[in-house]
Amino acid sequence: MCGIVAYIGHRQAYPVIVKGLKRLEYRGYDSAGIALLDGSLKLYKKMGKVAALEENVIGKSLDGNIGIGHTRWATHGEPSDRNAHPHMSNSGKLAMIHNGIIENYASLKQELIKKGYRFSSDTDTEVLLNFIEDIQKNNGSTLEEALRIALKRVVGAYVIVLIDKDNPDTLIAARKGSPLVIGIGKGEHFLASDASPIIEYTKEVVYVNDYEIAIIKSDELILKNLGNERQTPFIQKLDLELAAIEKGGYDHFMLKEIFEQPGTIYDSLRGRLDVQHGTITMSGIENNIDKIKDANRILIIACGTSWHAGLIAEYIIEELCRIPVEVEYASEFRYRNPIINRGDMIIAISQSGETADTLVAIETAKEQGAVILGVVNVVGSSIARLSHAGAYTHAGPEIGVASTKAFTAQLAVLTMIALRIAKERNAITPERYLHLLQELHDVPEKVSEVLEKADLIREVALKYQDATDALYLGRGYNFPVALEGALKLKEISYIHAEGYPAAEMKHGPIALVDEKLPVIFVATRDAYHEKIVSNIQEIKARKGKVIAVITEGDETVTSLADDVLPVPAADELIAPIISTIPLQLLSYYIGVAKGYDVDKPRNLAKSVTVE
Repeated sequence: MCGIVAYIGHRQAYPVIVKGLKRLEYRGYDSAGIALLDGSLKLYKKMGKVAALEENVIGKSLDGNIGIGHTRWATHGEPSDRNAHPHMSNSGKLAMIHNGIIENYASLKQELIKKGYRFSSDTDTEVLLNFIEDIQKNNGSTLEEALRIALKRVVGAYVIVLIDKDNPDTLIAARKGSPLVIGIGKGEHFLASDASPIIEYTKEVVYVNDYEIAIIKSDELILKNLGNERQTPFIQKLDLELAAIEKGGYDHFMLKEIFEQPGTIYDSLRGRLDVQHGTITMSGIENNIDKIKDANRILIIACGTSWHAGLIAEYIIEELCRIPVEVEYASEFRYRNPIINRGDMIIAISQSGETADTLVAIETAKEQGAVILGVVNVVGSSIARLSHAGAYTHAGPEIGVASTKAFTAQLAVLTMIALRIAKERNAITPERYLHLLQELHDVPEKVSEVLEKADLIREVALKYQDATDALYLGRGYNFPVALEGALKLKEISYIHAEGYPAAEMKHGPIALVDEKLPVIFVATRDAYHEKIVSNIQEIKARKGKVIAVITEGDETVTSLADDVLPVPAADELIAPIISTIPLQLLSYYIGVAKGYDVDKPRNLAKSVTVE
């Protein structure tokens, strides 16, 4: 949450920072601001998206080769001009941007108020900034030393970047819990929450670790820990192209990312799944296969869409590997004193690899002796570094806030992991194993076939754009798909939607059914097909509107439903990757029809790095 960008070097900082903020708006877009240093410290900020900031600075002085910028997802203090970042210290000498939450800010604020400090915002960030300045003033210390002392007092998560009027050739940054990457150019440095603002200028980056402070000049990068000990920066090469973070002719990033899925799923499988030789090769799994195959229990920890991927993985792993699986919300798992034993395996699923609740949850499990397996999209992310082993999903950058291609890539990777473990445990017959390898191999082509029906799905979406509620139902592997479909509709169109197991419909939700309620069934052919047909008939008997995702050629459901969204036939274990595609498109087209910004839904942010 929140996007930060900073620059120091030979260029004008403003264009670099504003372009970077636009690329990070998916992390938050309640307000935006920028501070530039060119003799004087100039601060501009505005409620709304980055475009509002750009309008606000027309005709103003924007010179300076050093600057910091921020696009905000509000935590402390409502979205407003006064609560936007950067914040300036009481002396006017320091400005700071911050991603995270300072949990003990209230007590620090009271200390500072007693000393005569005044605050012009409701944010925890302004408190931390003045706390740093107070230490610097009272101790006669350097800004770096004051920051180090302050960070030993604060409780919470942060990435902060400071700019100092008295030191116009230096940026100072620090990290705990929230991501920070530094791009290294020739006589210049770029700082950002992720690599998307940096790749236009350099592919050499350093990922800052927790409890590290970075002192950055145009031609020098120094890393230290909170004990003031120098750390050696580990320079990595970005495997990312500029075209991957641009719309490429699509109206929205979400639509582009939906249509990228044949390629992103293929990339998830490529080099790993070999149908001809009947093998799955994943180095992170191979290097730890004994621990993984002998796991007593598997705990899957995730949030949001990744949690839905975990539910599907639970069905797959228990079916194929015969290992008990539990799926936990990371936000609940971290607080409820769970029982973890040596021999347990934790699978942590996260698109960004920076999800705060998931990070803390796996740190706790790791301390108790569990093996941590990370399934993430972002190379070099915190979860990837904290895990014992894992697998990248290779979905590429996902700019749309509502996850689409990251979800299907997660399903592809989790299915491969399950198949690899099942084979190692001899829990699956060779015939079934080879059949599922072929089915998985065929998914990209089948997803392409669904996308060819986008116009049909758009027509269905337009019929239901004025709905106020929706019910999503599925059985077995299709139940988590129903949950994901409901989430997408909520996120993108702001229509209240709920997902349920179809059999649970009679235990309450059926009371909502009337002639206006659209009920979306995920009804592809599987072991439960006859049961789901009965559930559809129960809805029709109460005059509900039925939209059904069906296997092509299913005349039974077609005769009952008001609208059908056909998908190619697939094994029930593989089908969720395919059947989720029409639900993504349905949500997208309804959101667009209602005139909403589907790439940046209200109140949401892409990477949830705070609790």
